[in-house]
Amino acid sequence: MKMMKKIQHGFTTSLRATTLMTAMTMTAVLVAPMVTAMATQAASTKATQATEAVATKNLNQYLSQLNSLEANFTQTTQVTNPVAKRPVANQGLKSSHLNQTFAGLMQVKRPGQFRWETTSPSKQLIVANGSTVWIYDPDLEQAVRQKMDEQVGNTPALLLSGQASSIMKSFKVTQPDSSRAYFVLYPKNKDGVFESLGISFSNKAPSQMILKDSLGQKTTISFNNVKLNPTLNAGLFNFIPPKGTDVIDE
Repeated sequence: MKMMKKIQHGFTTSLRATTLMTAMTMTAVLVAPMVTAMATQAASTKATQATEAVATKNLNQYLSQLNSLEANFTQTTQVTNPVAKRPVANQGLKSSHLNQTFAGLMQVKRPGQFRWETTSPSKQLIVANGSTVWIYDPDLEQAVRQKMDEQVGNTPALLLSGQASSIMKSFKVTQPDSSRAYFVLYPKNKDGVFESLGISFSNKAPSQMILKDSLGQKTTISFNNVKLNPTLNAGLFNFIPPKGTDVIDE
């Protein structure tokens, strides 16, 4: 039983890492999905790429209007490079979990608070209160507790829940087409779990995120039923493990 929990915990940890590769943290699915937009931008000769300074300013304008956020999400992970080297410490998602679509509810409140609840096809809850992150798997009766240290701070969860000034210190910001609300971020810390993050905005709210990691995986997260700056109860971002839960500190 302990060995089974350890194996399942490895999947839970990798799923959490993929999910935080955001982040989270952080509108309806794009009318023109980001994947299509990316292909169009690459083929268009009229697209003018913004300078890093302008791209950073433009992204900051969107993020500065985001104090809280609530949205339903769908999340799918695919292998884009099957021969990519996979570190022993993080084997990524197992093949049985790739190409599945996970769905749930995301709630974010600045600074540093988010709640990411996956409801199907399996259940998992990630809660952060600004100093501690909890990853709870009800099926395993297991909860992982970790500090929101620098490693967590360099994930896209920071993008939706962190302060704009901190975000700009952690990422190089690009805007492939200055006329589109679409940005690609590259972490300045090369030890992070992902290589790039694409984010699109629609009606001033995040609509889709595409993350590519060093394991040769691409995760697409689409948001719908978005509520911008709703009033969120502080209790949403506090977690108390249910009685009998196995707590693991990382």
